[in-house]
Amino acid sequence: MKATKAPIAALLIMAALPAAALGGGLPEQVREANARFRDVNQAVKEGYSPIPCTSGIDGGAMGIHYVSADLIKDEAIDLSKPEAVMYEPDEHGKMKLVAVEYITTKGPANLGGQLFSFTNAPNRYGLPAFYELHVWAWKNNPKGPFADMNPDVSCRHAHD
Repeated sequence: MKATKAPIAALLIMAALPAAALGGGLPEQVREANARFRDVNQAVKEGYSPIPCTSGIDGGAMGIHYVSADLIKDEAIDLSKPEAVMYEPDEHGKMKLVAVEYITTKGPANLGGQLFSFTNAPNRYGLPAFYELHVWAWKNNPKGPFADMNPDVSCRHAHD
């Protein structure tokens, strides 16, 4: 009998955990819904334009954002239409998809139960106050899948 209690207890604990803790959840949904952006040319075809690589004062970076001004203006949040698609350039200039960012001026906002962060105006992006959510769906972020900066991302190979 004791041998069966441990597996049952483990199953009960796993059932109580959020899906993200088990490797699924929002990052996986984002990865599936936006796989087409692995090729940066697809982002360009869909109207996204690059802005310079964003790095943090404490290290790490967000990478080069390809931003859709039209999606920012519409204020709607759609899992398969992120307002920004983020790439890390490698030493050969190839863009590697690392994350997406959802942005809206309506809030408080959430996606899949994950609350957005608030950025007040004025800000370095020249936008009005907004809510944003980064989802590191293609590159692990030691700070968590929804952190702004990723210490494992670099702007070293970006050429503005």
